[in-house]
Amino acid sequence: MRPYDLMIVGPATRDRNTDYTGREELIVGGAVTYCTPAARAAGAKVFSAVKASPADEDIVAMFRRYGEDAALLPSPVTTLMSNVYFTADRERRHCGCQAQSDPVTLDQVPEVSCRLYHLAGLLYGDFPNSLIEGLHGRGMVSADAQGFLRHNEGGELRFHDWADKMRYLPYMDFFKTDAAEAEILTGLTDRAAAAKQLYAWGAKEVMVSHNTEILVFDGHGTYTCPIKARNLSGRTGRGDTTFGSYLAMRMTGADVPTALQYATACVSLKMETPGPFQGTRADVEAYIREFYQ
Repeated sequence: MRPYDLMIVGPATRDRNTDYTGREELIVGGAVTYCTPAARAAGAKVFSAVKASPADEDIVAMFRRYGEDAALLPSPVTTLMSNVYFTADRERRHCGCQAQSDPVTLDQVPEVSCRLYHLAGLLYGDFPNSLIEGLHGRGMVSADAQGFLRHNEGGELRFHDWADKMRYLPYMDFFKTDAAEAEILTGLTDRAAAAKQLYAWGAKEVMVSHNTEILVFDGHGTYTCPIKARNLSGRTGRGDTTFGSYLAMRMTGADVPTALQYATACVSLKMETPGPFQGTRADVEAYIREFYQ
């Protein structure tokens, strides 16, 4: 049986989003929710390990459609997030957290044959250090920086440097930050320089996302690709869609430039429609032909 190309591990969330006009919507969110369909559409064999309360039947049903390729990691509560957007492009926002699921522990992660484990976190505390060490013993590891920098402090989200970065960045075969997170981690405002610093500290392949472009440094070169979304109505989940599709492409054999172009085109297309990516690889390839070639 073919092993899974990647396992996406992390909490699903309930999100209360309020746009700049005051319109409110309640959705299921979380990095795992956005990473999974983007990675699957790219053609990877994906397993989703979802942290949530079993009482949230709609979340359970959302991932149950993947059948044996998904598992619920039970938590007493599901993470509850709130986002208030101040601008139409959703670049300025206030985020809060009213509840946080308990940490993912190694014994909860299904022991299936898998090449890469992606820690799709939201908040500090989602993933204990013992989980990183344990998954590193099983296969390759990737992570999104927000799961180690964003702290829930009495319902307010505060960003702090990752105290254990020097120890655990060498465990990261792939590591993603956005531009602001990269500055917190490295003290550098130049995105390319920050990516190189994270690589020097041990991460083997580094992605830095920005609202204008996606950048990757792999120790051999710095690669960039511009975002070309025609509208930003689907801004939520941008980074997770990008990294999910990128990891899928890399794990199925694409080189860095090819994977980067695909991932940037995928997120550009996704941002034109709210919610997780619902398209196909063919849709992304058509978008590339129209806007990138």
